[in-house]
Amino acid sequence: MSEFLVTGATGRVGRHVVNALAEAGHDVRALVREPGNAALPDRVEIFQGDLASPHAVERAARDVEGVYLMWPGLPVEPRVVDAIARDARHVVYLSTDVADLADDEPATSFHQEIERQIRRSGAGWTFVRAIDFAANTLAWAGQIRQGVVRWPYGDAARSLIHERDIADVAVHALTTPGHDGNAYVITGPESITHREQVRVIGEVIGREVRWEDLPAEIAREELTAAWGDAGFVQARLDAWKRFADEPERVTGTVERLLGRPARTFRQWAEDHAADFR
Repeated sequence: MSEFLVTGATGRVGRHVVNALAEAGHDVRALVREPGNAALPDRVEIFQGDLASPHAVERAARDVEGVYLMWPGLPVEPRVVDAIARDARHVVYLSTDVADLADDEPATSFHQEIERQIRRSGAGWTFVRAIDFAANTLAWAGQIRQGVVRWPYGDAARSLIHERDIADVAVHALTTPGHDGNAYVITGPESITHREQVRVIGEVIGREVRWEDLPAEIAREELTAAWGDAGFVQARLDAWKRFADEPERVTGTVERLLGRPARTFRQWAEDHAADFR
């Protein structure tokens, strides 16, 4: 069996990547900030550190077959990618739905810049471009407990993906041949509106939850105060407005790669029902 390094090993996706690799009998290393709080399987080798430290990354990546890489919004540090590529033969990077860049084209997101650094590194690579996480709806948990969700664009239809499907695709790309040089855009199996997402969560937890459309101008003020990035908030509002007119696309990539359909939003809600109660 091969040995793999998982970064973000205690995160929503990384924890599933660690468990799946370990259950398949692979040797697994996990790069974590606080080993004492990691709560990972006993056989997993823990390395303390994070992606802000090229030295810690180089030590953890030494002589591994592959690396699952996620980038937590830190400034792009080419030395970290170089440290990974020095030993790892294959890097699977959790990205998002971004366009490929020419070598001299300016990046518009850190995902594009990390992808470019990986391409230049000399290591084999696969990009797992997840459009959006179903787990982002956990931001509604407090409102759902109160029985009403006030949010903009109730008719915005999203193709949200379960974090376990992201992990399963990443593990598949790490452990089976034929994925080098591929960028996979992955989604859930359906496009479901904000309003319907709230209804499904309510059904799963056994209580009625109402939806109230929040006017965009009020949402802009509230979300900017909460998130602190007016540009990001405006980009989200623009996207939701667009998805109210044209549902977010659905790809069949998960089923094509794994031989089974992607998990539905209802399945995700059932897995996370306790988080909303």
